[in-house]
Amino acid sequence: MSPPVYGRSLRGLGVNMLVRDTARAAAFARDVLGLTIVYLDPDLAVLRHGEHEWMAHADHTYDAHPLLPRTKVAALRGGGIELRVHEVDPDAACAAALKHGYEVLEPPSDKPHGLREAYILDADGYVWVPGTASLSKWSV
Repeated sequence: MSPPVYGRSLRGLGVNMLVRDTARAAAFARDVLGLTIVYLDPDLAVLRHGEHEWMAHADHTYDAHPLLPRTKVAALRGGGIELRVHEVDPDAACAAALKHGYEVLEPPSDKPHGLREAYILDADGYVWVPGTASLSKWSV
């Protein structure tokens, strides 16, 4: 699908992440979270989980965009946002993250809001939160 056709097909809320390396971002999504890579080239990765799709653009595609300089400050790239991926086993995701050399910020645990979740940092500083329904005392 050509970029203009794809762009005109998008509906609802769109998420685009700026990343240093689209292949590495896509590999994290696939290998750690079990997500689908819809499209991948050096400029763009399109990722899918269930019916939801989002994009990861390489930094260099934003070289003339005012957002790019903000990503040079590590605290700003991904800071203050959690990317929650529901119906992904946090225990399996953490094991895969450690196997592939990613940092687990918080290991899987059952939360009072009825989810079992973990916090994993990707190579670009984004925090991913895989989660499933919890069967603990908190979930009743």
